[in-house]
Amino acid sequence: QVQLQESGPGLVKPSQTLSLTCTVSSGSIAASHDYWSWIRQPPGKGLEWIGAITSRGSTFASPSLKRRTSISRDTSRNQFTLQLSSVTPEDTAVYYCARSLRLITSPTMASEYDGWGQGTQVTVSS
Repeated sequence: QVQLQESGPGLVKPSQTLSLTCTVSSGSIAASHDYWSWIRQPPGKGLEWIGAITSRGSTFASPSLKRRTSISRDTSRNQFTLQLSSVTPEDTAVYYCARSLRLITSPTMASEYDGWGQGTQVTVSS
């Protein structure tokens, strides 16, 4: 079964760029027709889809975050990354990476995906 692991700084200052990496094992990010997504959950709120990259390298982003979001991949390392620019305290959340066989833009629970990382807490604060 595919395994995903998020990594990156836990604290980011306002106006800076948040950068996270998802390392995938037991599966290739370039194989098949998968969607590799970033999702976050702010404290006390539900899941929010940020964006995704496909196994062929096409990218998608939430309209509300599109201007600040960049998703890329490194197939040699089997990793994909999220960059979220101009962060504010409202970007404080647990960030997850996940895999799915279709594009899910309104997730409600982790079980909608067939691969889900453990999550990493990111706090935006000066």
